[in-house]
Amino acid sequence: MQSFQLNERAATVPPVLSYDRKGWQKGYNSLKEEHSYWIDDIEGTIPPDLHGTLFRNGPGMLDVNGQSLQHPFDGDGMICAIAFDNGRAHFRNRFVRTEGYVAEQAAGRILYRGVFGTQKPGGWLANALDFRLKNIANTNILYWGGKLLALWEAAEPHRLDPETLETLGLDRLDGVLQPGEAFAAHPWIDPACNQDEGAPCLVNFSIKPGLSSTITLFEFDPDGKLLRKHAHATPGFAFIHDFAITENYAIFFQNPVSFNPLPFLFGKRGAGECITFDPEKPTQIVVIPRKAKGLGIKDKSSDLALSPEPLAFEIHAGFVFHHANAFEQGDEVVIDSVCYGSLPAVEANADFRETDFETLAPGQLWRFRLNLTTQTVERELLERRCCEFPYVHPAKAGRSHRYIFMGAAHAPEGNAPLQAIIKIDVESGDRQLWSAAPQGYVSEPIFVPRSPAAFKNGFPTTDMAGAEDDGWLLTLVYDAAHERSDVVILDARDLNREPVARLHLKHHVPYGLHGSFTPQVFGE
Repeated sequence: MQSFQLNERAATVPPVLSYDRKGWQKGYNSLKEEHSYWIDDIEGTIPPDLHGTLFRNGPGMLDVNGQSLQHPFDGDGMICAIAFDNGRAHFRNRFVRTEGYVAEQAAGRILYRGVFGTQKPGGWLANALDFRLKNIANTNILYWGGKLLALWEAAEPHRLDPETLETLGLDRLDGVLQPGEAFAAHPWIDPACNQDEGAPCLVNFSIKPGLSSTITLFEFDPDGKLLRKHAHATPGFAFIHDFAITENYAIFFQNPVSFNPLPFLFGKRGAGECITFDPEKPTQIVVIPRKAKGLGIKDKSSDLALSPEPLAFEIHAGFVFHHANAFEQGDEVVIDSVCYGSLPAVEANADFRETDFETLAPGQLWRFRLNLTTQTVERELLERRCCEFPYVHPAKAGRSHRYIFMGAAHAPEGNAPLQAIIKIDVESGDRQLWSAAPQGYVSEPIFVPRSPAAFKNGFPTTDMAGAEDDGWLLTLVYDAAHERSDVVILDARDLNREPVARLHLKHHVPYGLHGSFTPQVFGE
């Protein structure tokens, strides 16, 4: 079956690398210290009207008392908060004190098996039939309904104090979640929900995988109160990290994978190492109506409504981690997603720091058009360059967008670490690129609108007082030359310019995953 991979390079021509492997590897060192300070080493000027807090989450601990983890995704979550106010910035970081983190730090050794291959010392006998998973709270961070929540998609969120980042404990969202129930790490904020008279709402999901998997949708009002909850069965094992929304639908790409639990049960491999990509099977796109049949606005977590049958579409085999956005256009649902030709296997005993990028298929940006009437799919390659972590203006969530901002490779071809930020104009096809190569490695870009009207009472709105790209891009960049990280502020209107400001931290921050911005200032 045809792959998504279109990138080709003559095998006889060695690539010219934009990065130094040893420098890149240093970004995976643990940061064990917790800091709180005003950032005073700055190149450029912090915009005085940049007001709010950037929260970032990612694995901050890549070892336990010198015992290395098998994969960075098994690392304990560490939250960074960068508060901007009156042209100044304050930095704070703190580990999420999960039950597992506290226990392992006290014991000075690994006590839990990791999803992506980390095993307890003692070989397979020590790991067989141990199904406990440590909630590592390391994937995303969200401020909603007066709560700061650290998210990990396989379990409940952890609530933190937004001022100090102190861990307050597991949060089951006022009884919406049952003990151990998952809550995904990729929520969307609909800035004007058509089921709630234009008020913003938070949309998220959970997956209960199995031979037949269950997708549960949740929607919450600005106070964190449950509005809607409904579940849907989908055939087969569902390995879904992200999803997309439109004004009326939630869209899921069910990747063509299978799961063999036996190596995990017998202590040989982590659960993630037991997932196999099947290029001969199609990728399923599941489109679920956000308004379930007969479902009104309800506030009881026990109200689980039945929904109309979701629509399912098949496309050529590929793997999707992240979606940029989706929107409705006539009879079509349009989704822009980063797609891979295949999912590289998580190899047992492999060293993730020795990743051979040149042998791996890069992620590339594709557009899918789903015709809901004819139930057909068209696809188009939007960006050939290796890219990941897409982001759009918050007012455009679930609505037609013009600009997509992403982390990208420095070179236009091949796979490589993310060293650049790319801006794609999907209307004109124009590109802008800011690169931190050869010594810089970027994280997900967070777009912050310049106009104060983009937020109302702390929540995104659909107000487009300025142009869609009128704002700043905030990203953490690891500087391998100085072994520290910078908070980089870019003018989203023109990435060809030098950064508006580079805020040099006193230390490095290990490569993170996702973050969010709130116009409220915390932690000064």
